[in-house]
Amino acid sequence: MAASRASGCSVALPAEADVKVSVAQLNAMPEPQAKKLLAECCGASRWVSRMLARRPFKSRATVLSTADEIWRSLDSADWREAFSHHPQIGERKSAMRQTPRGNAWASREQSGVEGADEDLRADLAAANREYEQRFGYIYIVFATGKSAKGMLALARERLRNAPDIELRVAAEEQRKITRARLEKLLDP
Repeated sequence: MAASRASGCSVALPAEADVKVSVAQLNAMPEPQAKKLLAECCGASRWVSRMLARRPFKSRATVLSTADEIWRSLDSADWREAFSHHPQIGERKSAMRQTPRGNAWASREQSGVEGADEDLRADLAAANREYEQRFGYIYIVFATGKSAKGMLALARERLRNAPDIELRVAAEEQRKITRARLEKLLDP
């Protein structure tokens, strides 16, 4: 764990994906440190800045409900910004540089792809390309607990959505990802 001494405050910054912080620690962190942690949960800069502005939080439940409230208040540009921070399904790297914790979370979230054979991986890659061509952003799905086959089936199903409907579906998937990451970050 690294420590920060900004603002005369020493707060431990978790360097590993499994290290959690308390709500009190999140509240006490210097803004740059808290910003980094929140950005690991969601790449939308307006979401991060609005979360920072709402500190101090009373409880873990307050953090989670505030995160949902702020997410739902954002617009499509913010949603797309958040999407860009994720690797495509089946890939290791996103368009935006990730922290080690963000990379570890994404890898775990997509663990259902690990055992997929080459044909299934090729089908996922093709679906990713088709999705991005159709909608203008990566296929975003709450992948935790889903198999590669299941994620492929969802991609094919969602390719039939109208663009405005799909953007809302993708935004809801991102909200679920953000919430799960906050739950991983915060002590119960």
